[in-house]
Amino acid sequence: RFKMVHSHFGREIIEVATFRANQPQDDEEEDSNQSSRNESGRILRDNVYGTLEEDAQRRDFTINALYYDPVSERVLDYANGVHDIRNRLIRLIGDPEQRYKEDPVRMLRAVRFAAKLDFGIEKHSAQPIRALAPMLRDIPSARLFEEVLKLFLSGYAAPTFEMLVDLELFDPLFPASSKALEYNPTYTHTLISNALLNTDLRIKQNKPVTPAFLFAALLWPALPAKVLRAQERGMPPIAAMQDAAHELIIEQCQRIAIPKRFTLPIREIWDMQERLPRRSGKRADLLLDNSRFRAGYDFLLLRESAGEQTDGLGQWWTDYQDCNDSERRDMIRDLSNKPEAAGTAPRKRRRTSGAKRKRTSGETQSGE
Repeated sequence: RFKMVHSHFGREIIEVATFRANQPQDDEEEDSNQSSRNESGRILRDNVYGTLEEDAQRRDFTINALYYDPVSERVLDYANGVHDIRNRLIRLIGDPEQRYKEDPVRMLRAVRFAAKLDFGIEKHSAQPIRALAPMLRDIPSARLFEEVLKLFLSGYAAPTFEMLVDLELFDPLFPASSKALEYNPTYTHTLISNALLNTDLRIKQNKPVTPAFLFAALLWPALPAKVLRAQERGMPPIAAMQDAAHELIIEQCQRIAIPKRFTLPIREIWDMQERLPRRSGKRADLLLDNSRFRAGYDFLLLRESAGEQTDGLGQWWTDYQDCNDSERRDMIRDLSNKPEAAGTAPRKRRRTSGAKRKRTSGETQSGE
């Protein structure tokens, strides 16, 4: 980690650092105490001091190589960054392939800046990305968690998602959801896009956004196939949902280290999808009092917006929340005349005498 000084300026803390230079390309010149790379060229240590001009050349993008001199009140531009800003371009400084190998996260940064600024990625800077995207698998999962939050919680999550998919960067981040996007593209794309559009809107409206709901949506399309396999092993629907959720989150955390403070709410949101259809007796009121009801209800509406058929379950819960006690009792009584609605997990028909066991698909088929 490059050495910094934290200077207190009133209530502010200002990070102060001196200039750095690029690492020596000749291994013989490289001081392992100051700099080092792994076999693929990724920089592991980067503490080489340099001049202002050298510092500019080691920046990742030209638009990040601008310096302001407060004495002369001039912007110092060593990499034609102003030109690229005027032309709305994200351009890497130096050889793109080498710079991405030095730090594969630069590919994610290119997407983040392009989506946020509504810029294009310059063609030579974009060209190596698809081939080098698998290098993200070697990045520490804790670092990728922080980078994913930057990607999706900056108010431009929807265009970011489109660029990640187009440049084949989504797969090394979310492999299971990427497979769902391949096998069930319309549903998966619609659900994730709707979730991200809603996230962007909430950020623009200064409303709170929870990473748990975001990750629940990003991973949901990969869940039903795992639920189905769990049911085929003889598990009942809710247990199958819980087992599949546990398996999916463990797999995902190998790529992105989602903290436990988020994985638990993710599983509770998913679990609620299996419980919301079960409304008879006192169940509806118990669910309404559940601390995860609102998130689960919002997630149900998200699923419906992507085209899932829930037999009007979302509208039922919307009406139930708006009713008085007497009207709620009538709504519960009306349910007794109807078969209980199916949840999200695929169902198995009961075995009848002399009949072979058969499987019926549920209402969520994404990711199979």
